Amino acid sequence: MFEEEELVVDEEKIKKSIRSGMPLTIMSYTLPHEVEVYIGRVIAVFLRLAGYENLRDYIEYCIQELAVNAKKANTKRVYFIEKGLDINNPEQYKEGMVSFKKDMLNNMPHYLQLQKDKGLYIKINILYRNDAIQIEVRNNSVVSKMELIRIHDKLARSRQFNSLEDAFSQVLDNSEGAGLGLVVLVLMLKKMSLTEDCFNITGTNVETIARLVVPLEKTVLTNISGITNIIVEQVNALPHFPENIVRLQNTLSNPNAEMTEIASKISVDPAITADILKIVNSAQYITTQKSGSITEAVKILGITGIKNLLYSYGSQKILGDDTEEKKELWQHSYKTAYFAFNLVKNFYHDKSSIEDIYLGGMLHDMGKIVLASVHPKLAMKMKLFCEAKNIPAVTIEDVRSGMNHAEVGALIAEKWNFPENLVAAIRFHHAPDSAPAKYRLIVDSVYLANMFCEIVRGGAVFEQLDGSVLARFNIKHQAQVDKIISVFSKGFIKEKI
Repeated sequence: MFEEEELVVDEEKIKKSIRSGMPLTIMSYTLPHEVEVYIGRVIAVFLRLAGYENLRDYIEYCIQELAVNAKKANTKRVYFIEKGLDINNPEQYKEGMVSFKKDMLNNMPHYLQLQKDKGLYIKINILYRNDAIQIEVRNNSVVSKMELIRIHDKLARSRQFNSLEDAFSQVLDNSEGAGLGLVVLVLMLKKMSLTEDCFNITGTNVETIARLVVPLEKTVLTNISGITNIIVEQVNALPHFPENIVRLQNTLSNPNAEMTEIASKISVDPAITADILKIVNSAQYITTQKSGSITEAVKILGITGIKNLLYSYGSQKILGDDTEEKKELWQHSYKTAYFAFNLVKNFYHDKSSIEDIYLGGMLHDMGKIVLASVHPKLAMKMKLFCEAKNIPAVTIEDVRSGMNHAEVGALIAEKWNFPENLVAAIRFHHAPDSAPAKYRLIVDSVYLANMFCEIVRGGAVFEQLDGSVLARFNIKHQAQVDKIISVFSKGFIKEKI
């Protein structure tokens, strides 16, 4: 959703965003009035569909205030550049701010055009997560340390006020406006019974990010959690991993096991043997000749590679691909795995984790596959649960349509004793910033691969990509993304053939 497009609120797109965990993105370079109006309309629909219409006025104000601040930060950057001043130099910053406000107001169209020419954007992301609504206002003017200190100082002083009357009665810093916008924002948080932990402003090496997190009400969380647990209980009714795979896993866990012994045990299962030979002879592994020996294949894959293959193989055997929906989901998973593998191979050159990342891409949507497996008996159980708890029927529809699918998949992975890094890849593949730092590479790779695949099938656009993740892969422009997607897509088609 961008300022160049016709500003029509697409309710179906908003509903899909809520159910899928994909961010809803609005981007503008100059934030004209019609875009501000449009943002308000989108927020109204989003909150109505999410069941939080009562917070509309508060959240709409917060977003508008943060968006205007982001716009002003961008304008300040081009102003300082035009004046030949270094915004990070304290003395030059002070000099520039003496005339900034007056010059900006007298020639606003000029400075707005400058920031558009330089590609300085204001990006609003709205995301419905497992336990909260997260709203981000991002701009690609990197906040200076000095500015960040000033912002946090204003926020700290704002917390002492209990009303606007208190704020107006005291003299606030007037160098960049009265600072009353942030005061009102903090007061809005109090009106929503939110603590200061729910709002923060941070800077990365590519963006300034203002983030507001509105926790879901306990009743909503309980409802979603209850339905999710009923679905996850289905895993208990699913068969355990096939006995032959369990035996192989035990052999692989034995530090004294020989490659020949592993190869011998694998060779008695024609299906697993075929899959291993298929993978080793694929484009992922560059060998001088095609491998027809399972012993050679096991040596090439190694212990980790074989273990990962068994996780994937066992999951597919249990969850199945007996419907068109499941087949489509598995096909997307294969493509995501291929993209994730090649992202790390080309941008990180990290051979130690490349196999785990392929598997993370392969199984990231396991929750959706389970949700696609909901049978009539389970559906009735969910319906009775909702009736007993007086939960709206739409909540079942939301969950079955994909809401909370990342958490469903992660809970199942935990039940099947998958390794922690794989569980993290599944749980955080829509929320890379929430993942523990030690799993950042696998989560980033799976997130980006999944988003690239969504772009291919028209479910996402470049502007929805997390700038911080792109920066960690040293990807700076849409042209780079387009080229990567083109190369990977051709490679995936070639591999399928």
